[in-house]
Amino acid sequence: MDIFIFFQLIIVSVAATSAMTLFSYAASASFRELYKEPVLLTFMLTRLNVELPAKSKATLAWLLHYFIGFLFVVVYHVVWIKNILPVSFLVGFIFGFLSGVIGILGWMFMFKMSDHQPAIDFKGYYFQLLLAHIIFGLVATAVYSLSSSVLILVKAYVTV
Repeated sequence: MDIFIFFQLIIVSVAATSAMTLFSYAASASFRELYKEPVLLTFMLTRLNVELPAKSKATLAWLLHYFIGFLFVVVYHVVWIKNILPVSFLVGFIFGFLSGVIGILGWMFMFKMSDHQPAIDFKGYYFQLLLAHIIFGLVATAVYSLSSSVLILVKAYVTV
């Protein structure tokens, strides 16, 4: 992976994770529920006895959230670059749906592992999480597609 592709994947993952997170924050506000993944990750770190100051724990939670988004985007990239599936909105929707299922299973595992049962509507949380990941997949697809075109131009005219 060259430096251009690495930065492309960083940009795609930041855009997609931010869009997903904005959706989760909006759903959280609309339904007056705690659907904010970084906040729940902070609580999870506390329950797992991660000994850091509160502010550092919150920062770590945000970094973990964006790192997981980056990992999803790397998987999407491998599938696209190897021409296993095309870069399309249908594939982005499917990736988002599958990422949502993985996310739901991950949260179920984390809640069980930490014995942390936040006072939230779990069905509502998991449903909004699925929708948020579909948004993630669609935004990742759009930004990846657009950035791939820009990357072709950059590689043609810029040398590193």
